[in-house]
Amino acid sequence: MAQILKGKDVVDAVNEKLIGEVTALKEQGVTPTLGIIRVGAKVEDVSYEKGAIKCAESIGVEVKKYLFKENITQEQLLNVIAAINLDLTVHGVILFRPLPDHIDDNTIRKALLACKDVDGITDQSMAGVYTGTDLGYPPCTPRACMEILDHYGIDITGKTVAVIGRSLVVGRPAAMMVLGKNGTPVICHTKTEDMKDICRNADVLIVSAGQAKTIGSEYLREGQVVIDVGINMTADGKLCGDVDFEAAQQIVKAITPVPGGVGRVTTSLLMMHVIDAARKTI
Repeated sequence: MAQILKGKDVVDAVNEKLIGEVTALKEQGVTPTLGIIRVGAKVEDVSYEKGAIKCAESIGVEVKKYLFKENITQEQLLNVIAAINLDLTVHGVILFRPLPDHIDDNTIRKALLACKDVDGITDQSMAGVYTGTDLGYPPCTPRACMEILDHYGIDITGKTVAVIGRSLVVGRPAAMMVLGKNGTPVICHTKTEDMKDICRNADVLIVSAGQAKTIGSEYLREGQVVIDVGINMTADGKLCGDVDFEAAQQIVKAITPVPGGVGRVTTSLLMMHVIDAARKTI
């Protein structure tokens, strides 16, 4: 039976460190503050927002909410972002996307300063990921995958890591982070031939396929570590990942659960970025 890589254990360790960092910053007169920009009220956005606020409160990070109806104009939203860019009391921003169709995503992303882009949505932040430089911040989800591997002492040096999914939010930055840890990433996507063989030959799988239980036993072998990024709702209202967890845990060495795995770590990494952004203002 596989070892279960619980997100809670990672969060507890990360948050304990972050609480100390927030205390030190407040003693210097700086209260790390996250700005949340939400247009509309999608269930998944509201759910993530609640989790982020709960995490922020537990660490001591302040939150300012900027909530708008879906009929907000692009110009109005750009004005909000411009004001936040100038607001020295807001250190990091998370902007829920996708935005309504009448708002150009690229224009909005370009408007946000990279130094406040704590969830890696700007081109500058992505450049930082690809160049390995301290420019902006990486997306929180792939960084959470790396944090889980580090916490459980899983060294990927020289290992083959199959990354399932090629999105700019998870797959591609995750592959760059694997390279940064001296692993060998292989990105798989919907057009990849022999994906089952590639996955079976990999030492680690990072799965962000975007579809429930895409990765079954035929993709797996003994000794592997599986990081499941997916979050899906089953017909009976239960959450599940992109990996068939019940089948996988009978085969692989270790696996993250869904829920209770990567997602839980993501908000702590978001707070880590906010605190770092606040520290840079001193």
